[in-house]
Amino acid sequence: MMTSVDTDLMRVLADPLRLRIVTLLAQETLCSTHLIEETGAKQTNLSNHLRVLREAGVLETEPCGRYTYYKLRPDVIASLAGQFADLAESARRAGDNKRACP
Repeated sequence: MMTSVDTDLMRVLADPLRLRIVTLLAQETLCSTHLIEETGAKQTNLSNHLRVLREAGVLETEPCGRYTYYKLRPDVIASLAGQFADLAESARRAGDNKRACP
């Protein structure tokens, strides 16, 4: 069964812009300038979303001069994917289990 931490992570990734950021970072490590260009988001909006993703443990940062690069933590995504796979397997095993109505 999913824990509240996993539910929090799902909420973090449910935002369309944050999901777009994660999708972009799955392809390559990018700085905020790149992410602004790719998403069309305003700097302050993007920074807020990056903060949420960092606090959720989804991203790592790497300072490089006056820029900060962002890198996806694949282990966090893999863990969430594994929990969904476990949930799907549970549903398969449940098959035709049906609780009788009172």
